[in-house]
Amino acid sequence: MFPAVLPSERVPVAALCLLLTRLSCSSLSVPDVPHIAAYFGTKTRYEEVNPHLLRDTSSVDASVLRPPAAERCSPVHLTAVIRHGSRYPTVKNIRRIQKLSELVRTEASRGPAGSWLHDLQSRWEMWYTEDMDGQLVAKGRDDLRQLARRLAALFPSLLSQENVLDRRIRFRSSSKHRCVSSVEAFQEGLRGRGHDGDGSGDSPEVTEFSHEVDDELMRFFERCRGYVEGVEKNRTATEEVEKFKHGAEMEEVRRRTEERLGLHHHRLTPDLLEAAFFLCSYELSIKSLHSPWCFLFNEDDAKVLEYKSDLKQYWKRSHGHVISGLSSCPLFHHVFRSLDKAGRPRRSTEASPEPASILLGHAETLLPLLSLLGLYKDQTPPTASNYLSQQGRSFRTSRIVPYAANLLFVLYDCQRGPRLQLLINESPARFPGLEEDAPLYRDVRALYRHLLDGCDFHRECEGRSGSRAPNTEL
Repeated sequence: MFPAVLPSERVPVAALCLLLTRLSCSSLSVPDVPHIAAYFGTKTRYEEVNPHLLRDTSSVDASVLRPPAAERCSPVHLTAVIRHGSRYPTVKNIRRIQKLSELVRTEASRGPAGSWLHDLQSRWEMWYTEDMDGQLVAKGRDDLRQLARRLAALFPSLLSQENVLDRRIRFRSSSKHRCVSSVEAFQEGLRGRGHDGDGSGDSPEVTEFSHEVDDELMRFFERCRGYVEGVEKNRTATEEVEKFKHGAEMEEVRRRTEERLGLHHHRLTPDLLEAAFFLCSYELSIKSLHSPWCFLFNEDDAKVLEYKSDLKQYWKRSHGHVISGLSSCPLFHHVFRSLDKAGRPRRSTEASPEPASILLGHAETLLPLLSLLGLYKDQTPPTASNYLSQQGRSFRTSRIVPYAANLLFVLYDCQRGPRLQLLINESPARFPGLEEDAPLYRDVRALYRHLLDGCDFHRECEGRSGSRAPNTEL
């Protein structure tokens, strides 16, 4: 097995070229999955969270559904909040990649690895264009089709083709193209369409998709003035990110990477360092390719860069500021209204409850809601100065919000009354402070009574001007 990182010593050019040739040509030397694949934060593939899907994308484990064995229970409703699938970089990152590509093309010859890098550039060409701008890729459509098929296998009575064709399932999406494409791909999966990404198996009677664009629900963060002014546009809100970005850990990774690239000192900025790291992630998530860029970083480097991304998400979208979670009040109330309606007693003459509600959004949609629910809240918040003590943190966006991340609320009809189970990325999770996998729904409502009775979007987002204080209850 060849080393994952190019040596920083002055290795002869011939040896570097030989190493690159072996790395690129020997299928035995290069694993299908880069050694740093699990550390890409919000740009992580879903398969890194559920590695068994690399072997079988249709693999379903029914044991994740855990209503009490002593009670007869049946699922009656599913609300799924889902992130879009794998996508192209946004314009901002494409421009950084362009700048990085130009830098190494013109200046790498000054360093000991110059010939290696020119050889790299002869095999890797800058192929990203600004018109791609965050659009869903073919792999992203597959992400959502495959997720739909697995959920249909877990909940056949709820996500049946009959329910889809009868339009008994509600589909809502963010207006962003990647989300609309994702909700369409999810419906393709439920309808048995688009096998292997080629559209085979299409149902002839189905000619159009059914979904509602709802940015008030799925892009609430744009509409919350307290959040926009207090966090999004407030540099002091994310000062921990800036401190770490220019701190000792990042500086050491930047210095080592410059040496490997053969660049002069301080030519590689923190933003370009991150662009090189994410090039590995993009090419893996878009093309399932083990990119040569991946070999620039070892696992320790990747952990530092992941932590930088986690700091950004924590202080910008999550527990770092109270208003970030409160901005998701509309989505929180929508979820519980759907559950209330599905779980209430009804006469035999009344229509059966809506079997499922499918909501397609962004990482920025899921993280505030997860925070409002009190999930992934470590006892000590991550800061620029406690990187080493945060290695065991639960707040790891690589695990929480990869592409196609999903938060599933499963309502069961049971002998003792309705029960609610939470699954995150198809794995069981527990509500904070409740000891059962599927507690009684009334206990869940009691847990969140303060939010169900409050959490007023207008009051929280418009009632107070200026910045909102950090969460002092961390």
